[in-house]
Amino acid sequence: MLFLTIDILGTAVFAISGFLGAFDKRLDFFGGSIIALVTAIGGGSIRDVLLGVTPVGWLSNRPILYAIFGGIFIALLFRKHLLKLRKTMMLFDTLGISLFTVLGTQVSLSMDIAPVSAVLLGTSSAVAGGVIRDTLCNEIPLVFKGNLFYATPCILGGFLYWILLKTPVNTEWSAIIAMSFIFTIRILAVRFKWKIPELV
Repeated sequence: MLFLTIDILGTAVFAISGFLGAFDKRLDFFGGSIIALVTAIGGGSIRDVLLGVTPVGWLSNRPILYAIFGGIFIALLFRKHLLKLRKTMMLFDTLGISLFTVLGTQVSLSMDIAPVSAVLLGTSSAVAGGVIRDTLCNEIPLVFKGNLFYATPCILGGFLYWILLKTPVNTEWSAIIAMSFIFTIRILAVRFKWKIPELV
C-alpha cells in the first residue's frame, strides 16, 4: 500500500511540476497537459521498458491516470498562486524525485536487479521526467546543472534505502527514511548552494 501511495503521490506532484513549467513558457492548456503527462510518466516508463515490464505501469494502472488529471487540475486551479512562488517548482521537483527514487529502486530490486543497477534505475526514473519536461520547454535540464545538486541526493538515497533493507528496519520505514534523506539533502543543497564542480 505504501508504494502504491508513493507512486500516485509522485505522479501527481510531477504532473503539477510539468504543468507549471508549461505555463511558465506560456503554452496553452493542451501543451501544458502534454508536458504534465510526460513529466509524470516519463521516468517510470523508461524504467519499465529497461526492466522489460509490459505494459508499462501507467497503462494498466488507472489510479496513475487519475493522479495525472488531479495534478493538472490542481496546477490549473492554483497556477497564479503557485507561479508567484518561484521556489514552488523546486519543492515539487524535490518531493517527486524523493518519492520516485525509492519507488524505482524498490521495483528494480523486486526483479532481482543488482543493487547498483537498481539504484541507477531508481535515479533515472526519478529524474528522466524532469529532463523530458525541461528539454521540451527549451531549458537546460536540472539534472545537468551541478549547482543544484539534483541527481546526487537520489543516488545517495537509493543506496541508503538498499542498505536499510539489510537491517532489521522494515521496508516501509526504510522507504520513509530514504525519501526523507533525499528531500532533506536536496533542500539543504539549494539553501546552501552546494555545488558539483563544473567542467572547465
